[in-house]
Amino acid sequence: MLPDAEISYYPYFFDQTEADHYLNELISQVAWSQQTINLYGKTHKIPRLSAWYADAGKSYEYSGLRSEGLPWLAILTEIKQRIKTVCSAEFNGVLANRYRNGADGVGWHADDEPELGRNPVIASLSFGAKRNFQLKHKRDKSQKQSIILAHGSLLIMQAETQHHWLHQIAKTTRHMDERVNLTFRLVK
Repeated sequence: MLPDAEISYYPYFFDQTEADHYLNELISQVAWSQQTINLYGKTHKIPRLSAWYADAGKSYEYSGLRSEGLPWLAILTEIKQRIKTVCSAEFNGVLANRYRNGADGVGWHADDEPELGRNPVIASLSFGAKRNFQLKHKRDKSQKQSIILAHGSLLIMQAETQHHWLHQIAKTTRHMDERVNLTFRLVK
């Protein structure tokens, strides 16, 4: 139990066969692209591939990047409906991230963009290679937690989690197979 947070983890939300199926289908069906970001006057490729799917008119902006929603794929709608069996939140968008190997990651951040509103619910599904999901408290630096996100797992962050905690998937030099992560959100 983390202070100032409400996190639920379902390590076997999808069984092995389902998880394998979704991983392969998502890799082939999602319109993956690699975005660039400007930092200190230099352009850098973001170290992962991504795509934003959402209801009509629901764009999403993070790290200075604005993404217009692509129309929902049937497979994403199917997965979203499955999440409703354990999470009553309504979602109108999903950010898909594809980590091709250990050199792909995402640095410390909180999913606290204004368009997500106060106390957003983020439902994060993982398919493929296990990765270490690290959390650290924004004020109390002694508060840290790591969760190994398994193939087919679901992690739900809600309540004040995004106000008080940062999270990341760190890069690693170890060999890592591909991982696809889907983070379902409600954009206001």
